[in-house]
Amino acid sequence: MSTPCFRVTVALLFTLVVSSFAASTPCLGAATAIAVDPQYDTAHVYVAPDDFDRFVTSLISTFGGKTTKQGVFTVTPTPSQTMSQLVLMPVGSISVFGFKTPIPYPFGIERTGYLVTDLDRAVQTARASGADIVVSPFPDPIGRDAIVEWPGGVHMQLYWHTTAPAYDALESVPENRVYVSEDRAKAFVKSFIAFSGGKVASDEPQAPGTEVGLDQTTVHTIRLDSRFGKVTVFATNGQLPFPYGREIFGYEVKDLGATLERAKAAGVVILVPEHEVGKRHEAMVQFPGGYVAEIHSVSAS
Repeated sequence: MSTPCFRVTVALLFTLVVSSFAASTPCLGAATAIAVDPQYDTAHVYVAPDDFDRFVTSLISTFGGKTTKQGVFTVTPTPSQTMSQLVLMPVGSISVFGFKTPIPYPFGIERTGYLVTDLDRAVQTARASGADIVVSPFPDPIGRDAIVEWPGGVHMQLYWHTTAPAYDALESVPENRVYVSEDRAKAFVKSFIAFSGGKVASDEPQAPGTEVGLDQTTVHTIRLDSRFGKVTVFATNGQLPFPYGREIFGYEVKDLGATLERAKAAGVVILVPEHEVGKRHEAMVQFPGGYVAEIHSVSAS
């Protein structure tokens, strides 16, 4: 039989362990509260100033939507000047940057920006979830930002606005298409799920490789869902044909053929023609200025 002193010691030790774990591990509720909605997830696209207007026009011509007012701002913590404009489309949002000065490191390596309810809390949760804080929080003209790196080398910006934005809900939520090595896929998924409060929607170790240009083999494909939106993870050996791995988002449209016709009329190059992968019809395109995107439609049957 244990003594009262021993029972008190065990109880105290248990309390300390639980408290320590709770302090270092973000809970699901806390993670979910950080996210806003997928219409606030943006692809970060850097183009030359000469291509800026042509790129924005091609997006609207292809997908529809609207833009915010274009301006020239300092959006980095060190001196710089960039043209900046937000493109709000029914299939996703894009932040366009056309730097007039050299781009300070490490800006340009982040692929997306995620709006959060509290930047300091988001950074703390990201760090506790296994992310590296590449650029610590800094002010911008309308809020604050930070850049984080997830396991596998995936960079994202987290941002917060002083005045909360209000954008229309999306008609379809785009896929944030993430390519990681086979060795780091598990770590990325664990880390991002812990941060986002999301879930694994599907995990196919041998999904059709056609989705990443590998017609004769399979690819490990993991699809994640959270309030931030969709993330599709491709775990590969890095031996990919162009342009796979260069795209940031995959956009879902109702009629792929009609969308591609509008795209071509707007000066978009079709890199990979429409093809079938399971219930999806997919294509890879390149917009003026160099932005590569996947576009797909999903069969109802």
